[in-house]
Amino acid sequence: MNILENIALKPYNTFGIAVKARFFLEINSLLQLQKALQLSAYPDKFIISGGSNMLLTKDIDALVLHINLKGITVVEETESEVVIKVMAGENWHELVQWTLAQDYGGLENMSLIPGNAGTAPIQNIGAYGVELKDVFVSCEAMRIDNQELEEFTKEECQFGYRDSIFKNKAKGSYIITAVKLRLTKGQHQLFTHYGAIESELDAMGVVTPTIQAISEAVIRIRQSKLPDPKEIGNSGSFFKNPIVSHKKFNAFIKKFPDAPFYEVGEQQYKIPAGWLIEQAGFKGKRFGDAGVHAKQALVLLNYGNATGMEIVHLAQRIQKTVKEKFGIEIDAEVNIIK
Repeated sequence: MNILENIALKPYNTFGIAVKARFFLEINSLLQLQKALQLSAYPDKFIISGGSNMLLTKDIDALVLHINLKGITVVEETESEVVIKVMAGENWHELVQWTLAQDYGGLENMSLIPGNAGTAPIQNIGAYGVELKDVFVSCEAMRIDNQELEEFTKEECQFGYRDSIFKNKAKGSYIITAVKLRLTKGQHQLFTHYGAIESELDAMGVVTPTIQAISEAVIRIRQSKLPDPKEIGNSGSFFKNPIVSHKKFNAFIKKFPDAPFYEVGEQQYKIPAGWLIEQAGFKGKRFGDAGVHAKQALVLLNYGNATGMEIVHLAQRIQKTVKEKFGIEIDAEVNIIK
């Protein structure tokens, strides 16, 4: 195996944090992954894939395994549906574009989400009214301690809002190697009511929406307010939108009647964290090389040389201020590696 030493991880995390891996190995096959996990000479191992949902705060004194498993295959097909198997190292947005080229529907609202397919179930990624769980069939994952492949159904993944078993009970025990998704053929169910999709479609002159047009609308919206990680370090939305009880919501909306919100379930309401952060005065603010995006306050930025801990301290300052002003706690969506 070609194990490298003292490798810069800046190209492997979208925040562009300049830390190093003591040892580094790119994983291109399941057999290679099994053998790497068996290396007793490197007892500590750290998994990285697209690097889009993590904030590194220090050098990684371990063997970093970069999951680069590739491949997309059709495993089931009927006249109306198709099930595809996607290896973990496939770039998520490139996967979405591939499905659209085949006229497979279901992923269009999740266009331009950063990261790779293998990490999508961990977060139960979602955007514009659609979540991964809506198309998810199962995932294959390698158990770290015995290198055996196991399959997790949608129910077994215990999906929640930006949450799954892989962030809780199974955290640190598995490496997701592939996901299976059920997509539509022809009779697509379109979701255009969330956010600015309908107005963007109007601006595009689209009268009869297609999955391809919805994807293009989502891309335009995201590009208009979200920074490209290739140009400036970020991890997309840093915070989750808080979901509050009916009692807490009533107290909040009485004090802030103009606040936006979404009813997400019986007696539960989602309040946009970006609005809370903006009202707390952080939107567009810069603190050294760490800052808050001027167009979307959910996004924290590395202007070039910010350390991971500088981003963490900014996040904590935002959380403290929002709690003091609104009585609402906002949690990080990004996995902070301390």
